[in-house]
Amino acid sequence: MENKNLKKRFKKPLLTFITIALLSSNATVKAQNQEHVQPSVEKSVFGAQAGLLGIWVNNEAKLTNAIALRSEIGFDGGFWGGSFYPKNGYVFTPIIAAEPRFYYNLSKRTRKNKSIKNNSANFISLRTSFHPDWFTISNYEKVSIVSDLSIIPTWGIRRHIGNHFNYEAGLGVGYRYYFAKSAGYLKNESDVAINLHLRIGYTF
Repeated sequence: MENKNLKKRFKKPLLTFITIALLSSNATVKAQNQEHVQPSVEKSVFGAQAGLLGIWVNNEAKLTNAIALRSEIGFDGGFWGGSFYPKNGYVFTPIIAAEPRFYYNLSKRTRKNKSIKNNSANFISLRTSFHPDWFTISNYEKVSIVSDLSIIPTWGIRRHIGNHFNYEAGLGVGYRYYFAKSAGYLKNESDVAINLHLRIGYTF
C-alpha cells in the first residue's frame, strides 16, 4: 500500500515537471528559430515620389536579404530667372536610373522593434542615371539639354509613414559625363556630380 501511495504522490508532480519541461523546450526552440530568421528587404516595392526638382516612379526588387535593385524613370527639373531673361523659366527632362541599394541596418532596426516595412532603413547605393535628349517640358520654346551619364555613390535613409506614404533623403558625390559632341560641341566633357535629394512618396 505504501508503494502505491508513493507512486500516486510522485506521479502528478512528475507529469507536471515533464509538461513544463516540454513547453519550455518548445518555446526555446521557437525563440532560437526567430533569432536565426534574417530580416529582409521586400520582394518588390513599387511607388511614386516627388521632390522640389522632379517627379519619378520606381521599383525596388530584392536581390539578397539586404540588397535591392532600384529602377526609376521620371522627370528632373531645373529653374532659372533674373534680369537677363524676359520671364522666369523652368525645364523638365526625362531621366532613367538604376541603383543597387544596400540596406545596412535592417537587423538593428528589427532588434529595436522599429519597422522595416517597404525597406524602411538606411542605405548605401551606387546611383547610375542617364538624361537622354529626347524632349523637354518648358515655358520657353526650343529648350534642349546635353545628354549626360552620372555615377554617384550615395548614403541615404528611407522611412515609411502609415501604410502607403514614405520619405527619403540622400547625399552623394560622384562623376558626370556629358555627351556634348552629339549636341554640336567640339568635345565631350566631364564634371563632378552631386546627388542631394529630399523626396516624399506613395507606395502602391
